[in-house]
Amino acid sequence: MLKQIEGSMGVALGVSLCRPEVICAYPISPQTHIVENLGTLTRQGKIEHCEYINVESEFAAMSTAIGASVAGARAYTATASQGLLYMTEAIYNAAGLGLPIVMTVANRAIGAPINIWNDHSDSLSQRDSGWIQLYVESNQEAVDMHIQAFRIAEELSLPVMVCMDGFVLTHAVERMDIPDQEKVDEFLPPYSPRQVLDPDAPVTIGAMVGPEAFTEVRYLAHAKHIEGLSVIEKVGEEFKNIFGRDSGGLVSCYRCEDADIRILAMGAAVGTIKDTVDELREAGIKVGVVSLKCYRPFPVKAVREALAGAKTVLVVDRALGAGSGGVVMMDVVCAVRDMALDVRSVIAGLGGRAITKASVAKIVRAAADGVLADTTFMDLDEDLVRRQLEREAATRLSGPLPEAIIHDVATRETSKE
Repeated sequence: MLKQIEGSMGVALGVSLCRPEVICAYPISPQTHIVENLGTLTRQGKIEHCEYINVESEFAAMSTAIGASVAGARAYTATASQGLLYMTEAIYNAAGLGLPIVMTVANRAIGAPINIWNDHSDSLSQRDSGWIQLYVESNQEAVDMHIQAFRIAEELSLPVMVCMDGFVLTHAVERMDIPDQEKVDEFLPPYSPRQVLDPDAPVTIGAMVGPEAFTEVRYLAHAKHIEGLSVIEKVGEEFKNIFGRDSGGLVSCYRCEDADIRILAMGAAVGTIKDTVDELREAGIKVGVVSLKCYRPFPVKAVREALAGAKTVLVVDRALGAGSGGVVMMDVVCAVRDMALDVRSVIAGLGGRAITKASVAKIVRAAADGVLADTTFMDLDEDLVRRQLEREAATRLSGPLPEAIIHDVATRETSKE
């Protein structure tokens, strides 16, 4: 059924169709509307046999989801930014225990400095936690990917993060096709846990493992992720066959057939980049887009196939590893290390800064002209950076960096009036 609704409501409806049995809720912007809407649906009796638990923190949310999962319940939660960091210990435990929890991450920058706007630094900080990470381009994909996430999680007995851009998607109102319950039931069978606490058949879930077997446990976790690549593709194909939408899989390509320059990106920015590609194509520049939908496990083969035949690859990162560079860039470079590709890193959209068509076009034209640096910070205000460095060089007691930068911006804007 077509509905004109907020992205968060679309996700809530998608999750409700998966018949969750325990929802662990704690508010944090920009995901709060998701758990609020799920609370309303539960209270109205539209999610049957579901316990909605208001917990006291994000750590408690994940801990409760872990308890629910080992008790044999289909468990769900959502978070963002600092809340995700607060969960970190429990996030690693959920993955290490092999629990098929599904969690929405409404992507938001992490501090300091305090920032509530969108980038990918929160979920990418957990890239090695053992969770599958899926990134969506649109709210329709967000609805569809949550339904697929429960299927993927339960087939593999691994937790899944569905990552959607905070505010950009969560608070955007647009048309979404919300599937029928009957079709979702056909696609997603009742939860059948691989492990469950049973007083009549007691087991230890979370046993201590020493040096004699820890490597083997980690190896098997890695192997399960590699197996997950084929499962994610299979589930995406089955979803397409039932619902008629190609919204899953590992990567998707747009106008890449003859593209000398290919832009690899994740999330909602892919839509803006596609529009830019269309305009650049009209100007005679052969450019295409590779949307990375699955970041963990990293789909090396699919990425190599998507980039084969290109001359230049621009990896757009919405997270920065201070002292190393773009986070996704590192994985891409490793994946294509024996391919004849000129791979350039573009750091963009940090802390909610807009990724505009004009900015994307400027980067692509620089790459086409052979003048793009190895690492480029899109729309970096070099004058602002220069003045801060001058202040730090002039005095030891230069004060807090964020406050100085904000004061400088405000002073500059005032002088323009």
